[in-house]
Amino acid sequence: MTDSGRRTDRRLERAILELLERRGPTATICPSDAARAVYEGDGDGWRALMEPARRAARRLVTAGEVEITQGGRPVRPEEARGPIRIRRVG
Repeated sequence: MTDSGRRTDRRLERAILELLERRGPTATICPSDAARAVYEGDGDGWRALMEPARRAARRLVTAGEVEITQGGRPVRPEEARGPIRIRRVG
């Protein structure tokens, strides 16, 4: 992975944690929220950051910082299929 890729990964992880910090303790965010927060251009270029944002969420699950949910229930990252939400571990 390039230095730029690692920087983007760290920025996505920080964005996820910061977005969740600004919301209520049980609030969730979509990976697209983090992708949009990190993307520095105009238009829909943030979409290219969607999979990196999902990977960042999975790393934060491994670190015990967040959980991934589907249908309001926690799911293991490797079992998540389709749209996910991210929330703080509580």
